[in-house]
Amino acid sequence: MTSQQHNAPGNLVDVLRRAQEKHPDRTAVVFGSKEINYADLFKESCRVASALRAAGAKQGEKIAILLDNSPEFITAYFGILLNRNIVVPINHMFKREEIKYILDDSEATGLITSAAYACMADELSAMTDKLAFVLQASWIRDQPLEKENFHHPQKDASGPNELAVFLYTSGTTGHPKAAMLTHGNLLSNVRSSSQCIRVSPKDTFICFLPLFHSFAATVCMLMPLVAGAKTVIMKSPRPIKKLLRTIRKHRVTIFVGIPSIYGILKDTKFPRFLPPVLLRLLNPIRLAISGAAALPVEVFLGFEKKFRMPLLEGYGLTEASPVVSLNPLRGPRKPGSIGLPLPDVRVKIVNDRGDALGPEQEGELCVKGPNVMLGYYKKEEDNGQALKDGWLLTGDMARIDRDGYIVIMGRKKDMVNVRGLNVYPREIEEVLYRHPAIREAAVIGVPDPHKGEVPKGYVVLKKEGSLTSHDIIVYLRPHLADYKIPRKIEIRNELPKNSSGKILKRILIEESSSQDASANGLPRKDR
Repeated sequence: MTSQQHNAPGNLVDVLRRAQEKHPDRTAVVFGSKEINYADLFKESCRVASALRAAGAKQGEKIAILLDNSPEFITAYFGILLNRNIVVPINHMFKREEIKYILDDSEATGLITSAAYACMADELSAMTDKLAFVLQASWIRDQPLEKENFHHPQKDASGPNELAVFLYTSGTTGHPKAAMLTHGNLLSNVRSSSQCIRVSPKDTFICFLPLFHSFAATVCMLMPLVAGAKTVIMKSPRPIKKLLRTIRKHRVTIFVGIPSIYGILKDTKFPRFLPPVLLRLLNPIRLAISGAAALPVEVFLGFEKKFRMPLLEGYGLTEASPVVSLNPLRGPRKPGSIGLPLPDVRVKIVNDRGDALGPEQEGELCVKGPNVMLGYYKKEEDNGQALKDGWLLTGDMARIDRDGYIVIMGRKKDMVNVRGLNVYPREIEEVLYRHPAIREAAVIGVPDPHKGEVPKGYVVLKKEGSLTSHDIIVYLRPHLADYKIPRKIEIRNELPKNSSGKILKRILIEESSSQDASANGLPRKDR
């Protein structure tokens, strides 16, 4: 073991503690006009830990976070870990019943939230059995911090194999599942990813992707903190002019986004007084990273041509902490490829029997490494299907070329990817089936120029004319997050089925593709 490895942080709390000891006055987080240095970030995290102890949170209990992008999200995250609790980030776009499911399933005993969600939090507190307390971030900030709580004793520190975070990801059943990630899982992923893009303390990241998502949490929060770098947090990348001003003002060097953002930037027309040459001179960014969804080749080529900076497409999944592969910073970047596996991460392609396949052969992508989760919480049957002999079966169909680059071909699982957020049709279908006027329902994913994909619904009514498409969409809104609502509902007299009565979604997908092609004046595939 090298001295560097021996001195490496053993858990996520060590990361923040060492950073504030080494460079307490260095800026860690920028949010609007507020700048927070490493010493204050650690101090506020300790304040959260103190509040949790005062509320009665015991070691190993799960504490949920329901917050927008803000410094409070980061201090809540690390404060929970300081108290040796498990972090359960919640998608703040979820509706009440979706949040209740996660609180119940995770058995969370506490919730940290803000005034924006206070009413919902009060309702949830009354609806859930395990939830013992709700703390508002603003209240925590006003609490005194006892000196003895400021420095977390090293003897009580978490080990690398201790659970750190429950990150929820939907499964083929349509119900979210908690991927159990350890301190070691997340730290290994951060170190490997940082090595690939050569992160240094001089870097400044921009974070407008939601911190509850695994991609943003690892790449935009943990990675900068491990390096002693800076993160500029925004609630939204819109308007684009504000985003560009923020990049120039804070000299952002690493831009992290999803394909739709790169498409917008590629197509944005800048004022005449900012010609491409001047635009590139004013641009402090040294590299851009794309993840969470497939990056169209046209967007990749157009973005790199316009901004003359490397755009690195990667691939990951929540169960792998999440990064699995990345196109190299030094070396060929292959359009349409998700790059090479990270250091310490192994990949293979297997057929339906589990046999390993050779180069250029298509099969299911499997991943093995220190970044792979322990398993899903309370889901033994799912664990048996997802984890085999230490390999994580991703459910994605792929091939590996002769240079070792991975190309994703499609998804084995029935999933719709809306701007990097996973939407599972069965979850929507189950809500549709609860409507008394709906007999049958099916949901598929259809291409969308702005979101990558969106759900599209098909229903058969019990009584003709009893509902309109608009009525059904209005019905869904209180039950599902906005991005899960189908863009279009098609009402039919019947749905295609096989001999056993199973709805054939493949036919619906083919019909939808043919309709899109006809609408755009393109020849049908079967002609």
